[in-house]
Amino acid sequence: MNQFIFETRQKTLLGLMMLIGVISLVITYIGDDHTHTRFWSNVLHNSVFFTGVALMALFLLAAKITAWSGWHTIFKRVWEAYSLFLIVGFVLIMIIALGIWGGWHHLYHWADMKSVESDAILTGKSSFLNKGWYTFGSALIVGVWIFLATRIRALSVDEDTNGDTEFTHARKLRIWGAAALPIIGFTSAAMIWQWVMSVDAHWYSTLFAWYSAASWFIAAMAITILMMMYLKGRGYFEHITENHLHDLGKYLFAISIFWTYMWFSQYMLIWYANIGEETIYFRQRLDNYRPLFFANLIINFVLPFFILLRN
Repeated sequence: MNQFIFETRQKTLLGLMMLIGVISLVITYIGDDHTHTRFWSNVLHNSVFFTGVALMALFLLAAKITAWSGWHTIFKRVWEAYSLFLIVGFVLIMIIALGIWGGWHHLYHWADMKSVESDAILTGKSSFLNKGWYTFGSALIVGVWIFLATRIRALSVDEDTNGDTEFTHARKLRIWGAAALPIIGFTSAAMIWQWVMSVDAHWYSTLFAWYSAASWFIAAMAITILMMMYLKGRGYFEHITENHLHDLGKYLFAISIFWTYMWFSQYMLIWYANIGEETIYFRQRLDNYRPLFFANLIINFVLPFFILLRN
């Protein structure tokens, strides 16, 4: 496997893009309201999204290792690299957590003690939705994710570097992979509840964690496909064939259908299960974000369905 080397042009382009991002954040912060709502919303959104993509890369590695998969080993370094973004995600989430303690933002209604005392729903959820759980719970769980990612990567690199005629590394990898699957499955839901769903602490959904995790999975697949196409075009991964890209495309297609199933099921819960508390989620989006609401469905279902199905 060829070692990827950053060229000067690539460094310049990526540096320019990061500079644009920083300038955009500064402009948003300066032109924002007195609580900097848009700025902190953007920070939370991007932190959770890309941390989730990194987690899905780790999940995919763990699943493939546990299933004794072989086809992914050609490009496993890409998923291993993606999973290490969890370290950056840890820092970003901790910045948001510090903002709760320091009063830098007002993303979460439950962070205001006076509101909690006067609100029966917030009081009932206060054992989970509180500053301590958000900070130390997130630190512990993301820390475990980072440990699993670095452990699996270290074993993988050592296996390729020093060889493994006794299959010792393979056995250890299967142990860590099998352990990672249930840990990621349970803890990812808890973090989605806390990081995202608790933005509207009065609302809850039994499907939202699956819905969000499916979004992360789709994004991870899409980024993987784009990266494979780019790197192969640059002369790397010469053993990657159309079959590999086709298999990745199948995952992208299948989980986009699963995402739509979650989306539609959550919508239909209002009617077939008579769950009135679900109504507000869609009411707010239809009233205030109608173009984005339907664009979300078109981009995540309609386009993948008609484009990927024919291929």
